[in-house]
Amino acid sequence: MVQTRLVAARLAERGIVTTILPITTTGDRESDRPIEQIGSVNVFVGELEAALRDRRADYAVHSCKDLPGLLAGDMQIAAISTREDPRDAYCSERYAAFVDLPAGAIVGTSSPRRMFQLRSMRPDLEYRSIRGNVDTRLRKLAAGEFDAIVLAAAGLQRLRTGATYVVPFSVDDVVPAVGQGALAVETRAGEDWIAAQVRDAVNDVESELCVLTERAALRAMMAGCSAPLGIYAERGDARCSVRGIADGETPARAVRSAPVANPVEAETLGEALATALRADGQPDESRRRAESSPDS
Repeated sequence: MVQTRLVAARLAERGIVTTILPITTTGDRESDRPIEQIGSVNVFVGELEAALRDRRADYAVHSCKDLPGLLAGDMQIAAISTREDPRDAYCSERYAAFVDLPAGAIVGTSSPRRMFQLRSMRPDLEYRSIRGNVDTRLRKLAAGEFDAIVLAAAGLQRLRTGATYVVPFSVDDVVPAVGQGALAVETRAGEDWIAAQVRDAVNDVESELCVLTERAALRAMMAGCSAPLGIYAERGDARCSVRGIADGETPARAVRSAPVANPVEAETLGEALATALRADGQPDESRRRAESSPDS
């Protein structure tokens, strides 16, 4: 709701009034199970897209990281907001930093992506799934059910909340989810007037090109929004650098950089990262052959 109000306020500045339609998604309802047990895609999206199709809504606001890599053909992303802090944040009431947690401490996260990256740094900790909205998770932390939890820094900032200790992880240590920190506004495909108004009010080109790069890699990896896969792009001086990590027996890592000035170049760079991640995740002999192939 906070995210939706941000977009509604931008449209209101242009004289367009929004009536907010609250919708509870599958991911919201089934908060007692890990995300991967509910489904790999659309658990926070499907009901909102149904409202668009039924014309009960004209646009839907998502955390960009909740969107699947490939949208349905009758849907489109009209705008990507200015990206806020993309990092994952350590939160604790007792321990000032992740390195301060004692062996066996309980860390809560709902994300397989976060879990495998955290475990690679601290295999001596106990990792447990934690679901619910941000306030619910922070209450569980304050009640002592967890020694620490990990949340998106952008969500904490938007809600103006946190814990006694909040320390963002470096993107080198914990690679963020695709689109993390940005909002995506979805509309029905072909409804150009609505999409144009939303884009004019909300879209940030720098953030959009980075997110398009990340989403292209996600599609090429054929992974869902809850997959144990981190991809993060940054842009500066007309070049974009994108890094990725994917879980496996040995986690695959890759970094690629190229000039990115338009969506086509963003797609190309994202696909190149996915190719590099797949090659790094192969057994040694297969990796050697992939790296020596002409189109690698």
